Amino acid sequence: MRRTTSEKLEIIRLGEGSALPVRRTLAELGIERSTFYGWYKRYREMGEAGREPIRSERRAGWNAISPARRTQIVEAALREPELSPRELACRITDRDGYFVSESSVYRILKAYDLIASPQFMVMSAADRFQHPTHRPNELWQTDFTYFKVVGWGWYYLSTVLDDYSRYVLAWRLSSTMKAEDARETIEMAVAATGIDGVPVRHRPRLLSDNGSAYLAGELQCYLGDQGIEHTRGAPYHPMTQGKIERWHRTMKNVVKLENYYSPGELERAIGRFVEYYNHRRYHESLDNVTPADAYSGRRNDVLERRERIKRATIERRRRENRRAAA
Repeated sequence: MRRTTSEKLEIIRLGEGSALPVRRTLAELGIERSTFYGWYKRYREMGEAGREPIRSERRAGWNAISPARRTQIVEAALREPELSPRELACRITDRDGYFVSESSVYRILKAYDLIASPQFMVMSAADRFQHPTHRPNELWQTDFTYFKVVGWGWYYLSTVLDDYSRYVLAWRLSSTMKAEDARETIEMAVAATGIDGVPVRHRPRLLSDNGSAYLAGELQCYLGDQGIEHTRGAPYHPMTQGKIERWHRTMKNVVKLENYYSPGELERAIGRFVEYYNHRRYHESLDNVTPADAYSGRRNDVLERRERIKRATIERRRRENRRAAA
């Protein structure tokens, strides 16, 4: 067990002043004799300063981050406190053209006491979906969730999410949760993707739960006319629609921090978050690119650019640290 400096001094004083032999005193305290005499020797040679362990001076490594860069990382974290170390590392790389790893950002922020404990529970899931998608618009997930508007009652958010990229294709806030609401949201997704205006080889499949809105004949007729195959998850098994369920949780963790006193106010808040989620939020399961990057085919370009920045940054650090050590 690591002892504090004040504890070491107290043990030394007990050893000096005890009526018992030192061996018995240390046995009662559970202290090894070699450990005690090491403390005692430094205490006799250096006084109270000897209570502190002697540390050899370490030279900065060839890949050490400079103090100026550390300050910039801390300032960036203070400007955008909502970003995790992972997101902040990607933001610095993309915006500033300077590579810094997630672990380095974490250590720097930890030293400044800027790392907060997570306020959520980690949900375990399979490492990989049994039948993963391989391209945008191969599978869409759709579902409803609900919000309470003060003085207005419950409102329902219908969303269509692209399974491959996690990109929110369409969303709609309404006072009901009927087949008509689900159909109108899907119509918005069809219009946004343009699959009804050009011939496509494969129509998207639609994945939903077994809610009454998705079982209605009206919706089935519309999907049949569009050539969209409808797949429903197993009853009482929301993990089948895990990506849209995760989207709901991510969105609500932010949007529900405020109370809303009109449907329009809630709608604007959701719209702002959708814009942030699609175009600015780095998604860990997408190799830390945004859903918009993955949906539009920019994913590999972004990753290749980051790799070039990483190599250039490491070489620059090598030169700077060698120059400083010379």
